[in-house]
Amino acid sequence: MCQVDEEYNGQLEHRVTPRVSKKCVKCKENAAVLIIRAGDAFCRGCFKEYFIHKFRAMLGKNRVIFPGEKVLLAVSGGPASSSMLSQVQEGLSRDAPKKLRFVPGIIYIDEGGASGQSMEERERAVAQLESVFRATNYHYHIVHLEQVLSLPSSVLEAGSSATEKPQTGSSYKAAVDQFIQTRKNQHPDLSVENAQSHLSSLSMQEVEHGGTSPITPEQTQALQRLFASVRTLTAKEDLLHTLRQHLILHTARTQGYTKVMMGDSCSRLAIKLLSNISLGRGASLATDTGFSDPRYGDVVIVRPMRDYSSKEIAYYNRMFDIPSVFIPGLDTKAQDKASIQHLTESFVTKLQTDFPSTVSTIYRTSEKLHTACPPQNTNTQPSAKCLLCVCALDTKLEEFSAYQATLISEQLSQRRGPGPGFTPGTAAAPGLPPASSASQCCYSGGGQHQGCMTGEGGCCSSAKEPETVDLKSLLCYSCRLTIKDMTAEDALPQYILSEAERRKRRSQMREEISEFLLDEEEDEAILRVNGSL
Repeated sequence: MCQVDEEYNGQLEHRVTPRVSKKCVKCKENAAVLIIRAGDAFCRGCFKEYFIHKFRAMLGKNRVIFPGEKVLLAVSGGPASSSMLSQVQEGLSRDAPKKLRFVPGIIYIDEGGASGQSMEERERAVAQLESVFRATNYHYHIVHLEQVLSLPSSVLEAGSSATEKPQTGSSYKAAVDQFIQTRKNQHPDLSVENAQSHLSSLSMQEVEHGGTSPITPEQTQALQRLFASVRTLTAKEDLLHTLRQHLILHTARTQGYTKVMMGDSCSRLAIKLLSNISLGRGASLATDTGFSDPRYGDVVIVRPMRDYSSKEIAYYNRMFDIPSVFIPGLDTKAQDKASIQHLTESFVTKLQTDFPSTVSTIYRTSEKLHTACPPQNTNTQPSAKCLLCVCALDTKLEEFSAYQATLISEQLSQRRGPGPGFTPGTAAAPGLPPASSASQCCYSGGGQHQGCMTGEGGCCSSAKEPETVDLKSLLCYSCRLTIKDMTAEDALPQYILSEAERRKRRSQMREEISEFLLDEEEDEAILRVNGSL
């Protein structure tokens, strides 16, 4: 046993705490100024090279953006999107060793109307961002969220992707060579190096800066009524993200952009992965967190900042004076449990503090995800896609599935108690309408609907009000939860309601003529027979 008077001074060894090297791990010469991870100490110059190379490597590895394409940069004013804009400027500069070869544009979505900001605060934030955008000499677009109320219904349809080039190494190199040769033919006095750098000046010459479209107080009030009809902050953030995507997509299509760059960082994607699982978007995780998102067909969303952590972005912006603008949103100053998205962000951030590999582990998991649904194209029926998020519907499953079990449980929990005229055996099965509703008239006098035809508002009367469109059958599981939290579906923008009504009419028409239509297998068999004759 241990004794109090025993001395251990000579036997106990002093534990040496490991220290981080004061030299840069890359150049081994300059003094380190920051530590990204344990053992990764960089000097100022090596950290800049590391940061820039990471951005170029992400674009070069995927080879989605081809020379001469117009790329729209979605900038919110935050650190990640501002850093992305800085990387594009660096890649298009004349001093860059390997120049980027696309034509950039900038878009900013003003969401102040949804978060309750005054017009003076919104104008102040737009003015600060416009000063940043003008310094880049890129074409920019300031779009207010109120403009979503006047979008056409065509924004919910997938465009033609026939112009998309094959993503192979040989075709990409051929496109680069063809681009350089075309520039040399148009400008014979330019060398190869000057031809490569000529593209960087295209976005700075003969371009007019985009202005802000005026909005009316009526539009702002309509937008505020829309978000006031949503009960939970979780549904508000999900609806805001959907409307923002629609505005970006519409601007890209009208202005001729084929790619959209998002500033989602590794930390943001890790939070998005867990929150989307909680929201029921597991079927679309691969497209929501992957490098490219081709769900819209003619416009592809890319995420070149997905390898950067929020710590790396903060260090880079601080050291190299990258301007950013803080703009309050829906969840600003909200409690951790105010929404699923905010709670997930708080959980991941706090866990990352104690376990530094948390974000990277979640992020590496997202890289292994692949969608189980077949690739979508323009030939895919619109009814097979969600009305809001344009992802493949995950609700059209077989009868015996977990989703159908969830629906039956929900319907059973919402059923009211039996009324005074209830008799055993008359209750309808869960999820099915009463059998008498389709065969009996609302007129209780019997006969040939005499009173119903003459009465106003009867089921057989011509003055009956049109039925509202049931949106749930056109939505995926997660979007159904969002619409379920709304008190009034008619507060949605008109383009969503119009497209829902159009899809309903087409679905009914297809059901009416279904017996005259050929199945896909029969159609392919007939084509093979005709081809052999």
